Amino acid sequence: MSHIHLEKKGLRGLVIAESFKQGDKRSRLAGVVMRRDFVIDGFVFGHCTIGGDDATNSILKMYSKLGRDDISFVLISGLIIAMYNIIDVTTIRKETGLPVIGVTYEESKGIESAIKHHFPDSYEQKMEKYCKLGRRSKVRLHTGYDLYLRTEGCTTREAQKLLDHFTLQGSIPEPLRVTQLLARSL
Repeated sequence: MSHIHLEKKGLRGLVIAESFKQGDKRSRLAGVVMRRDFVIDGFVFGHCTIGGDDATNSILKMYSKLGRDDISFVLISGLIIAMYNIIDVTTIRKETGLPVIGVTYEESKGIESAIKHHFPDSYEQKMEKYCKLGRRSKVRLHTGYDLYLRTEGCTTREAQKLLDHFTLQGSIPEPLRVTQLLARSL
């Protein structure tokens, strides 16, 4: 396991969020490279198929397009995006060598029945990917709000410290807020 070096002044992360509208065939992915001091020093865009299985590869292409070796972590708004396009954090970790943090904002009892309903022909494959994500860990930010994290390549505590640093107010860390705004504007 590598660690997120929170003490580095130039710490940078690739932060990814998505957006789509009812009826879209693809979801738009936005990526922002943000430094620890909240300076944005990069953007990258991609897409993935609504209901597909290509989100992981899309994120890896976005990372590759940046061509940077100064990124220290990958932060993703949700690991089940674009109507059950499930992101494989283990693959992203292996391919990039970086810690990966998936963030969600609400408690959930799971999505098994929804997957079964929407994907009767590929239910088992989708469920295998979903189960591979593992459980989420609930953390409380310094602002008093709870987030739910899945991490690969760092501890939940390291991820919480990182997100605390990047959260100015409320429940959404600033890099995720900016990236979500950018994705929606596409």
